[in-house]
This record gives sequence, C-alpha cells and structure tokens, in this order.
Amino acid sequence: MNDLIGEGSGVGFSASSADKPSSALSTEALRLPTAGRGQAIGLFGGSFNPPHEGHLLVAETARKRLKLDVVWWLVTPGNPLKDHGALRPLPERIAAVRERAKARHHRPTALEAAWRIRYTADTIRLLVGRRPDLAFVWIMGADSLTSFHRWQDWRAIADAVPIAIVDRPGATLGALHAKAAQALGAYRLPERDAAALPRRSPPAWVFLHGPRRAISSTALRGG
Repeated sequence: MNDLIGEGSGVGFSASSADKPSSALSTEALRLPTAGRGQAIGLFGGSFNPPHEGHLLVAETARKRLKLDVVWWLVTPGNPLKDHGALRPLPERIAAVRERAKARHHRPTALEAAWRIRYTADTIRLLVGRRPDLAFVWIMGADSLTSFHRWQDWRAIADAVPIAIVDRPGATLGALHAKAAQALGAYRLPERDAAALPRRSPPAWVFLHGPRRAISSTALRGG
C-alpha cells in the first residue's frame, strides 16, 4: 500500500512497543483535535514515515478545492504490510508532521493509537459518533483507490463519509478503473462541484486533478 493515505489506517496495525501511547506523546496529540460546530474536516491518514511534500500537496489540494476548515493528519501507529523495523517511533512521526504541515489548517493526531483502533472504518465510526456536528471528508491519494476494495469494511467507509481522491503520478487511469471506483461510479461528483462534497450525504466522492509530485516515503528512507 502506498505512503500517502490509508497505508496504516486502511488495513489495520500491529503496534510495536515504540509506537504505544506514552509520555513521549503529548495529551494534545492523543486526543481528538478541537473543531467548531459545523466545520468541514478533512481526514488524512497514513504512517507518514516520513511526511514529505507529496503528502502536503495532497492535503492542501483537498483543503483548498473542498473548502475545508482544517485537515486532521491521522498518524497511524503502524502497518502490518510494512517492515516495522523501518518505522520511526510514533512521537517522532507526529513531530515531523507538525514540522512539515505548520499552517493552522493542519493538525496531526495520534488518536488511533490512543483508542487502539485497527481499521479506518472504526476510526470513522468513532469520529462521526463523537462529533456528528462536523462534516468529515476522507482524503486519499489516487494510488490508494486501486486497493480500496480490499480495505476492511470499505463500503461502510463510503457510506459514512464523502471521499476525496487526489490524483497522484502514474495512478490516474488505474484509480478510475479500480473496483471501488466502478462500484461507486453513480455517486461521483463532477470535479467542478468539489466544494459541495463536504455537505453531501454519502456515498459521494470526487476525483481531484492538480499539481502532482512523484515522491514517496520509501524513497526518502532509502535515499
């Protein structure tokens, strides 16, 4: 699974001792970020190991095009499909996201670790249940859409919140022909109506074109 979104929260995690909530993580990082009633909130999940300009580009593209009030970066404890030996401790990744996405419109959180959440569907159930007054949108890169149909309870995710797919280099055609994209084809909004997505009743999704950057966390770790 890719480094942009859903890589840890999409399929589940197995937290190492370094990634369990501890005194190294602030209370602020472990709790739900604050938000005003009625705000539109983007949910951007991943291991961010490390976060890079490609992540920020996806988050900013979604924030601006959907007119979101803020993007919550859901920094996952880990991903069973990846080598945990290469996974930096959660407090380091939270700090790195905070440094990379400094603007007030971006807020990193380790709430999945705090609540011992394994799947994105459970994260969304928690957030929608605790903050039904907010308009949540799930954000993912186009490369994640190709495997979205293999996520745990992926249809429940699509039924719970609108979804924004942000184009990624080399992923456009594969994403739009993916099983999930085909299954949800009737619910796709025209890109010109993207700003209306946060207030649409799910299932609803949009594919956003825009600037793309060919960079990955894997390449950065190896470089």
